[in-house]
Amino acid sequence: MNTLTRAEQSLGISNVAIYKMVRQVLKQHGLYSDVLLDVGCGTGNLKPFVSQLCDRYIGIDAVQYSDFPANTEFVLQNLDQSLTSLADNMADVVISVETIEHLENPRAFYRELVRLVKPNGYVIVTTPNQLSLLSKITLLLKNQFNAFQEAPGLYPSHITALLEIDLRRIAREAGLSEIQIVYSDRGRIPFTTWNYPTFFKGKEFSDNLLCIGRKFS
Repeated sequence: MNTLTRAEQSLGISNVAIYKMVRQVLKQHGLYSDVLLDVGCGTGNLKPFVSQLCDRYIGIDAVQYSDFPANTEFVLQNLDQSLTSLADNMADVVISVETIEHLENPRAFYRELVRLVKPNGYVIVTTPNQLSLLSKITLLLKNQFNAFQEAPGLYPSHITALLEIDLRRIAREAGLSEIQIVYSDRGRIPFTTWNYPTFFKGKEFSDNLLCIGRKFS
């Protein structure tokens, strides 16, 4: 299955809790961008969550969805390839929401994200959390991570499962420092369709996580 088909399978959307997590991290770090890149932007649902934190939002993806926001900059790009249409050091913040798990080479992708961000800028990547209780129980019972099960509508849309230690290593190898992991604090209770109450927080109770790192040179 090629990148375009995997992108179409994803429908270009993520859970609102993930967008809120990104916005919260941007605010906590006091980040305001002249240019913000949303790599793997899908339908552009991140934009309203970050529009007050940047002057210029640019969406990048392998497919332009019909409901991508009008009058918004968009770059068509196969994310399994080098992002050659985009210049070095062009953005203050580069964000990739729930995209890296769809790609064949996470290290090459991370290097491209770091190339695009300015010195002293930040790269933010989110992905499913393989260490949640839901994911661990699914692994124990089915020998598969929850978000990477081989079932209709799932595999092969998600093809690369990464642990938080993998994200830390890849971010560091790509040239980032001050690397931190943040959790969405929203997760599904195993064997149900319900989410944990809001006072359940942290790794075990979060379906998704975020890795943020800073580029110093």
